[in-house]
Amino acid sequence: MSDTLITEDSARPVKYWHMLDDKRIQCDLCPRYCKLHEGQRGLCFIRGRLHDQMVLTSYGRSSGFCIDPIEKKPLNHFYPGTPVLSFGTAGCNLACKFCQNWDMSKSREIDTLADAASPEQLAEAAEKYNCKSIAFTYNDPVIFHEYAIDVAKACKAKDIKTVAVTAGYVCPEPRAEFYQHMDAANVDLKAFTEDFYYKLTGGHLEPVLDTLKYIKHETDTWLEVTTLLIPGHNDSDEELHRLTQWMVEHLGPDVPIHFSAFHPDWKMMDTPATPPATLTRARQIALENGIYYAYTGNVHDKQGESTYCHKCGTTLIGRDWYILSDWNLTDDGHCTKCGTLCAGRFDGPPGNWGSRRQPVHLSDTFGIT
Repeated sequence: MSDTLITEDSARPVKYWHMLDDKRIQCDLCPRYCKLHEGQRGLCFIRGRLHDQMVLTSYGRSSGFCIDPIEKKPLNHFYPGTPVLSFGTAGCNLACKFCQNWDMSKSREIDTLADAASPEQLAEAAEKYNCKSIAFTYNDPVIFHEYAIDVAKACKAKDIKTVAVTAGYVCPEPRAEFYQHMDAANVDLKAFTEDFYYKLTGGHLEPVLDTLKYIKHETDTWLEVTTLLIPGHNDSDEELHRLTQWMVEHLGPDVPIHFSAFHPDWKMMDTPATPPATLTRARQIALENGIYYAYTGNVHDKQGESTYCHKCGTTLIGRDWYILSDWNLTDDGHCTKCGTLCAGRFDGPPGNWGSRRQPVHLSDTFGIT
């Protein structure tokens, strides 16, 4: 729990909590189950107790906005090559010692939430900048559950898709509500051992595996998986074999996985960066175990970034960083050579958005304060 007390300012009542016999309130949004006295915040920092109810303190406020290529989320099979409006808030419900976005996810400063926008204004901004989708990213949208859902509803009215970039650490009831509204998700499967989760994230593995299975089998949400490979912690051949074999067995061979390179950050500055060869090895293990689409990330690797037909080997989508080259898919996602369907969401060639990354100041666009 956080020592920073909740105040009336910007506190919005939320659900998924109950009162305990000892008069503390238990948050039931995620498996952390924070138990709070009056005025206390949960570990996530943006949910807490005020006037004997749970409130969200970051509704309608963001740590910043940016337009990215969708591959940066990373999503390689969800309208490839299209721009996405990305934003996050502050805080997180995990405590990863290796966090690569710690300046936002670990923030305990309300000033981090400098930009404000209503769900309707965010949808309008995505439409104005010709974004195919909006991504809840930088920190985990699980903790700003109500805001993310309201944004998704506003986007649906304008035929704009919504993307959750998440660690998947959420309880079953809110998870079911959340994914009714998400068009795509990239779930960060941080490792495949309980020991890693407990010691390096402060969480547990099983709830994440449950979320992966739920999204794949109980929703229409497009799913991709990312694993950040950290030297000496989750990059052994044995663990990579177990992880990818589990994916094929429980999710099927057509869920893409991205192996991403770690760089020293937050509380793991003494851990070396991931060698590119480790990512290549992980990708090969995934392919050997039957995963159709395996990628390398955070390194320059044209082969590891591109999409191939799992049947005939044709390059379906060539990638050089975030620049797309080859495009050998029909508008509905079939290989133009052999006709095999490539799993994903496709709508023809994307145009030439490329690798541009464009900061957006909604205050300038809409006069928001």
